Amino acid sequence: MSRKEAASNTPGAGTQPWSPGPVVVGILNVTPDSFSDGGDFLDPEAAASHAANMLDEGTGIIDIGGESTRPGSDPVLQSEEIQRVVPVIERILAARPEAVISVDTYHSAMATAALEAGARVVNDVTALRGDPRMAAVVADARCPVILMHMQGKPKTMQREPRYEDVVGEVRGFLARRAEHAIAAGVGPEDVIVDPGIGFGKTLDHNLALLRNLEAIVDLGFPVLVGASRKTFIGKLTGVDEASDRVFGTVATTVLAYEKGATLFRVHDVRANREALAVAGAILDTFHR
Repeated sequence: MSRKEAASNTPGAGTQPWSPGPVVVGILNVTPDSFSDGGDFLDPEAAASHAANMLDEGTGIIDIGGESTRPGSDPVLQSEEIQRVVPVIERILAARPEAVISVDTYHSAMATAALEAGARVVNDVTALRGDPRMAAVVADARCPVILMHMQGKPKTMQREPRYEDVVGEVRGFLARRAEHAIAAGVGPEDVIVDPGIGFGKTLDHNLALLRNLEAIVDLGFPVLVGASRKTFIGKLTGVDEASDRVFGTVATTVLAYEKGATLFRVHDVRANREALAVAGAILDTFHR
């Protein structure tokens, strides 16, 4: 599938609540231990203020997570996750009711609470494997769901990940999980897939997936790429501090867009949005 053909799969049709074109997904971690911004937005007011800044910078979706999934992280109680996330959703929507909010969770109770508070997208790093009730929650809500590939669990996923054919295996996994979601009642137009950059992958695995992203795009679903500030960028650039990996992230975003990805989960909204606007104009797709 060509990049222009992939553009026809860009979120915007069906029940998906955002405009056509490349979609910047702004990261909002309300956790004490996320790899890049852990602890920065634990206070709901600080989180809502940061969300407002991202909206002003042009984010299409705000993705809120209350449990870190960085390598080596431990799970948290669902009650604690809900207490971290729901007040932030409520504050954001009270101030900016037009905001599209995604909840980054693999727990059905968290997803239910977030959707009831006004979230409109579920981002599940386990691709509906982490909680047997999650598929029904998403199907009943008729909301978009992001299905991500991850080898193993966050606690152990970076301990010598191995693949015979990383591109083929990730593609096959995402195809099967999309089929599972649709069989459970999720609308095909509401399925988004994510190859899971950095989730149980080495540097070479990440590069192979990004280099061959068309194989994922060819599944026919919108593709999200979440490479923002990740370790592989630091390895390639020699930049140790995660918050300083903006330039490498922007390069990844633009190249992934050229290969057909249409959603980009990032910390630095303005830099990535402006890069996508220029790339879109040059590639003669969306320009806004």
